[in-house]
Amino acid sequence: MKLSTRGEYASRAMLELSLHYPNELLHIREISEAQDIPERFLEQILLLLKRAGYLRSKKGPNGGYYLAKAPSEISVAEVIRVMDGPLAPIDCVSVTAHEFCPREKYCGLKWLWKDVRDAIAKILEGTTFEDLADRTRKKKLQMD
Repeated sequence: MKLSTRGEYASRAMLELSLHYPNELLHIREISEAQDIPERFLEQILLLLKRAGYLRSKKGPNGGYYLAKAPSEISVAEVIRVMDGPLAPIDCVSVTAHEFCPREKYCGLKWLWKDVRDAIAKILEGTTFEDLADRTRKKKLQMD
């Protein structure tokens, strides 16, 4: 798995929205400034996350973006898959985008890549944006 800039920025945007859940709507500019994400790029990312059902938005001067469900219900894996596709490091071990390889039945590397995929998926599926928001808040308290 190679995390793209888009995947990284989507994760950071979701974290920022999680830090303000459930009470605040955030403008693109606020998310951009808090997470150091270029606004134009962020706009595209937020639209993808909205289409995927993770965000909602409200128009107008008091509008902005907000999470469509609680951060405890959104795993990091879900967002990475929306942005970057499968978590597998190679297609022959992908659950969602498997591609046949003629060496599959006897390839010793396949089992290594499957173990890597499983380890990554376990961590990312087991980590919610609430977990990340809690960690962020604790780190900020330690720094104050």
